[in-house]
Amino acid sequence: MAAGFATIPAHAVEQTGQIAITEGEVNAAQQAWCDGLLKIGKISRNGGDYKAAAAEVIDNLYDYGDGKVFFKPTLASGKNTFRPTREGAISYFVGGNREFPEDSGFALKNWVMVRYDNNASENGIQIFGNIAITMGNMYFTNAKGEQVMVDKTLVFRKCKDGKLRLCVHKSALPFDPAK
Repeated sequence: MAAGFATIPAHAVEQTGQIAITEGEVNAAQQAWCDGLLKIGKISRNGGDYKAAAAEVIDNLYDYGDGKVFFKPTLASGKNTFRPTREGAISYFVGGNREFPEDSGFALKNWVMVRYDNNASENGIQIFGNIAITMGNMYFTNAKGEQVMVDKTLVFRKCKDGKLRLCVHKSALPFDPAK
């Protein structure tokens, strides 16, 4: 079985009237993801409506509204490994959905800092017209100062409203050969 990958040159997309994504927009979208995760957790710790906050973050950052999203969360497994629906994504971040009983709420893990690092030596951001691909790590620090590193591949699409939203989000804990 053969596999293939094709890209559309940026100039071809630009000729259709769409404006190509910039590296600055990609960095801003990644920072918005980090900020959104922290916002959900902070609202939860303060007794606010963190589920509504999660829905807002998902709607702003993931393309469930107009497109399809391939989302493989870091700590998901079994029949719910992949989250092709908005409800599945919200559940991963805040839990409480009986369709996803394994979810405890990734955004509720008392994170106090999140940062991303694109792997620049490996072309950590690649832009193809209205699609941008990033690869690198995200670092999550909790209130105790403990840090977790996660490998991430993100694909952003520029939507009709001009916003970048995720159409692919693949994350995993780094491989540990000792395990």
